[in-house]
Amino acid sequence: MPSAEASRLLRYGLSGAASALTHLSVGLLLAEGLEVPPVTASATGFAASVLVSYGLQRSWVFRASTGHVTTGGRFLAVTAVAFALNTAILGLVTGPYLMVQALALVTIPAVNYALNSRWTFRAR
Repeated sequence: MPSAEASRLLRYGLSGAASALTHLSVGLLLAEGLEVPPVTASATGFAASVLVSYGLQRSWVFRASTGHVTTGGRFLAVTAVAFALNTAILGLVTGPYLMVQALALVTIPAVNYALNSRWTFRAR
């Protein structure tokens, strides 16, 4: 039987996949189905993915009981750190785009998991 931490990491990965699928699906529906401009469609998809990610991480991954005001604010702060980290990696690391973005896509979930497990959803 897997350890509690391994189970939580699996749930984290699945919640990340659901979040990414939400971002892509909402963006695609808006851009291709409703002819919303791509940047607006992607930004809306991103916002929807943040809501899905927060809901799944709070209730299923970390099973937090801390109130939404505390965890929601912390989650948004971690999301801002992730956005800044993605921007920094893409701005500072040279190489083919796909390789640099792949580096960011490996680094950011690890940082997010560490921050969310130790700060955002930490039990008091």
